[in-house]
Amino acid sequence: MSFRPAADLAGGRNVRWRALEGDGLEHLTLRAEANGFRADAVLVGERDGKRYGATYRIDCDPDFTVRSFEITTTGGRRLAMTRRDGAWHDRARGHLPAFDACIDIDLSATPFTNTLPIRRCAWQLGLQRRIAMLFVPFDSFEPFVTEQVYTCLALKLFRFETADGSFSAELPVDEDGLVMDYPSLFQRL
Repeated sequence: MSFRPAADLAGGRNVRWRALEGDGLEHLTLRAEANGFRADAVLVGERDGKRYGATYRIDCDPDFTVRSFEITTTGGRRLAMTRRDGAWHDRARGHLPAFDACIDIDLSATPFTNTLPIRRCAWQLGLQRRIAMLFVPFDSFEPFVTEQVYTCLALKLFRFETADGSFSAELPVDEDGLVMDYPSLFQRL
């Protein structure tokens, strides 16, 4: 199974999703760079009666392995982490060994981070992978490790599940591995 060649992203790709819970919009630009990919996005909305605004940047290797990410809210909160030689670091706390088993990240307010393991891993029909994720909830910005299960159901269709079975969704993706529809959470515009 393959997606569109990385060279096709050299000029950049702009996509938008709307939140299906509460009110929200994300604008993402994904582009190929000399040493991999960069995703830049802006998020605005309201969830559970609280308004939010944030930006994020994710830098990846050519195989979509995350090298670094940074999230900044319009209120000034910020989280920035880098992955070097298989180890996660942030400026304030240094090496964070609890996250070293995590290759991928999951930012709670965006469907884009589902693209990371979908593009990074080699897939074939029926293949299931259990993946340790560095998860960042946007309410606290306190990352933790969670396990997620991805199953390739068809050429451009994946089942996403939390490892504890509390949530499951079928995610159709496009030729770049970007989520088209995330039932109950996000929809591509």
